[in-house]
Amino acid sequence: MLKKLFIPIFVLFFLSAGKTFAQNYSSFKAPTIKKVSHANRKKFKKRFANYKWTGQGLYKKTTIDHVPTAELRARLQKVFGNPTQKVGDLIHKHNFRPAEYIEFEYWFVVNDSIPMMVLDVDGPFSKGLTYVGASRYIDLMPGIKRTFSKKLMSVKKLAPYSDYFYSPERKKWYLVKYKNGKFSHKRIKQPKGMVPHSIYVNNN
Repeated sequence: MLKKLFIPIFVLFFLSAGKTFAQNYSSFKAPTIKKVSHANRKKFKKRFANYKWTGQGLYKKTTIDHVPTAELRARLQKVFGNPTQKVGDLIHKHNFRPAEYIEFEYWFVVNDSIPMMVLDVDGPFSKGLTYVGASRYIDLMPGIKRTFSKKLMSVKKLAPYSDYFYSPERKKWYLVKYKNGKFSHKRIKQPKGMVPHSIYVNNN
């Protein structure tokens, strides 16, 4: 009698466990990636202030690592809208450093709990992106990056954008654009208001 009762209970447990596993696996396969808006930067920093950041888990090559950064910027614009911040949001900080001369940064919260950031490597002069995630989620990062890559590469029509970029190596400012189906990075004079708080930029 006990044996007969045990079998259906075991079957129900197995089906329930299988359903839970399937839900978790499905969630892992297709994580929800939400961009942090410009206005919510402080909230993001406060929420994840005690997290340790790393690039581990995010550098296994995917399709987007071989795509020019200028094109990825247009794809990011199409999928997620404007960047979380650009160089103009950083340059006036008291502790601004030359390494912070980025063109753009996108910050994300994955599955409402996992922080991630992507930024340009060298403005329009490179391929791929730089990735940063929370060290406690290293095991999940490869799956997140695969989903992120698929989202960007599924774009059929690129979105226009316009950014400033300063290259410390070249000591030059550029206006980086995608407009009317064409990419460009025109050398320009230092834009008005783009003077670092504590660093003088030689714009020869």
